[in-house]
Amino acid sequence: MAKKQINADQLIATILSGIEDVKGKDINILDLREIENTVCDYFIICEGASNTQVNAIVNSIQKKVSKELKDKPWHIEGSDNAEWVLMDYVNIVVHVFQKHIREYYDIESLWGDAKTTVIETNY
Repeated sequence: MAKKQINADQLIATILSGIEDVKGKDINILDLREIENTVCDYFIICEGASNTQVNAIVNSIQKKVSKELKDKPWHIEGSDNAEWVLMDYVNIVVHVFQKHIREYYDIESLWGDAKTTVIETNY
């Protein structure tokens, strides 16, 4: 049986919900579809205040996507020290940072040509 194709908008909404459930901060969506030679269609970038919160965000996203969309990340890396965890959902890659690591790597600037959507949070 073929794997059910998950709509990118559904996956993005579910990931955002997972981030917001544990109060992830400074959430940006970078749309990379107009840029040549990108590895995926979207980056979702957010941050947590500590390695505990970074891991909580990652776990929340995983649980929510698994429960609601029956999907799981193709690959996760960085959870050991939880300063920068990358979750690869193939067309959507989630980056969960601690603030100082996010500022250091500044991937939003590296992908400055991407269309960026800032997600407003009320907490």
